[in-house]
Amino acid sequence: MKVSIVLAALLFIPAPAPAQAVVQPPAPAGSWSWPLSPRPAVLRVFDPPDQPWLSGHRGVDLQLASDGVPVTSPAPGTVSFVGFVVDRPVVTIDHGNGLRSSFEPVESTLRPGTAVVKGSVLGRAVPARSLPGHCGATMCLHWGVRRGGEYLNPLVFVMDLRPSILLPPVNPGSGLGGSG
Repeated sequence: MKVSIVLAALLFIPAPAPAQAVVQPPAPAGSWSWPLSPRPAVLRVFDPPDQPWLSGHRGVDLQLASDGVPVTSPAPGTVSFVGFVVDRPVVTIDHGNGLRSSFEPVESTLRPGTAVVKGSVLGRAVPARSLPGHCGATMCLHWGVRRGGEYLNPLVFVMDLRPSILLPPVNPGSGLGGSG
C-alpha cells in the first residue's frame, strides 16, 4: 500500500520545464530611456512581417522636433556600427545579451568599440531635406531593436505595453475586500 501511495505521488510531480521552453523577457519594461528628449510622438508602430522575408515595419518611427536633434543611447552598451546602410547613416549599439538597437538617420563621430552609458549622445538626426524621407515630409527617427536575428518592439523597453485589465467594483458587503 505504501509503495503504491509513493508511486502515485511521484506520478503527479510536475517535471521541470526544458531549458529552451523558458523565455526571458527582452528587458524589464521601462528599464531603457527614450532615445529622444522630450519623449517623442510615435509616428509609426512596430509591425513585423509574418515571415522574415516579407515587408513590414521592424521598428518604430519617432517624431523629430527639428533638424540636428541629439539621439541618445537608451541603455548602456558598446557602439558596434557607424556607417551607411543603403543611403542612410546608421548607428548601432550592442547592449549585451544579444540585444542591439539601431538608429537612422543619425550622423555620428563615434567609432565601433566605444562604450556608451544610458543617455550618452550617439549623434545627431540628419535633416530630413538631405535624405529621401522614411516618414514622408515629417522628420522622424527610425529605432529598431533586435535580439540575434529577431526584431523586437522597441517600445517594450521604454513602456509597459501589457493590456489594462478592468476589475469589477468591489462591493463592501460581498466579502471581497472592504470592511463591511
